[in-house]
Amino acid sequence: MRGFILRRFFASLIALFLVTIIMFVLSRLVGDPLAMLVSEGGYGISESALQVQREKLHLDKPVPLQYAFWLMDVLRGDLGHDLSDGFPVSQKIREKIAPTVQLGVSAWIIATVFGLSFGMVSAVKRGSLLDYGVRLFANLGITLPAFYVAIIAILIFAVRLEWVPVTVIGTIGSEDPFDQIKAMILPVLTLAWGAAAGYMRLMRSAMLEVLDSEYVKLARAKGVAGPKVIWMHALRNSLIVPITVSALLLWNFVTGTVVIEAVFAWPGIGLLAIEAVVNNNLNLVVGTTLLVAVVLIAANLVADLLYVIVDPRIRLS
Repeated sequence: MRGFILRRFFASLIALFLVTIIMFVLSRLVGDPLAMLVSEGGYGISESALQVQREKLHLDKPVPLQYAFWLMDVLRGDLGHDLSDGFPVSQKIREKIAPTVQLGVSAWIIATVFGLSFGMVSAVKRGSLLDYGVRLFANLGITLPAFYVAIIAILIFAVRLEWVPVTVIGTIGSEDPFDQIKAMILPVLTLAWGAAAGYMRLMRSAMLEVLDSEYVKLARAKGVAGPKVIWMHALRNSLIVPITVSALLLWNFVTGTVVIEAVFAWPGIGLLAIEAVVNNNLNLVVGTTLLVAVVLIAANLVADLLYVIVDPRIRLS
């Protein structure tokens, strides 16, 4: 077990190291970094001033040394400065992390709880009206695009019924917790619906496979009570696939809520990334992409470690 954890940990470090190399190479392929840095208000800059900036950014050194200096800056938390206003990129990302985590974790908890619960109930009650209702809800959640669901939800619940605000501008960070909850309802539920639908289908399929297995049939033949069979045998052995999806969904919620943040004007990482791409803000694009990579690699590591906890029969070598 200890050896597996160490191997997965070092494999994650290697993956992260390769990601930094790819990001550095891509940042150099888009053009001269110095030209992009001085493009904002840099007209008429002298050649001597350009040389000073080139030396300051280590662009006068070979590419491997440039990468080494850049990597050391990244490890210190220095991701450069925003090309539009000059603020540190790391500071901007830190300011946007809290709203994105608030949105992503809330949606992840709701999707996990309701998705796994309804998927289990659907499998146990297969063929019933409840099963058909859960499957219809899951199919709609998977097929309907998130931006369409978000727009229709705004039209019905915000514009027509006026139960919730249209956007979260002016409500996130409000001292009134009720205002914050109202502002979060539509973004969280819209983001959670598709994930909960995926959970339902995966959990139902896994539960049906386990319920039809030989050891479950043997347990029932021995007279083990139905609830005990479901909770002690079927449920635990059905959680392998949902756990994998759960870790990846948490990564997607925390770093990939671009559509939802754009529709609801949610001031998070997704909206920041869109603005960075539109404005050709290289440093900000690199910073947000590195954050996505770190969270993804960490989520995969946690998912692998949870396998052994959920199912002791698994021995990874």
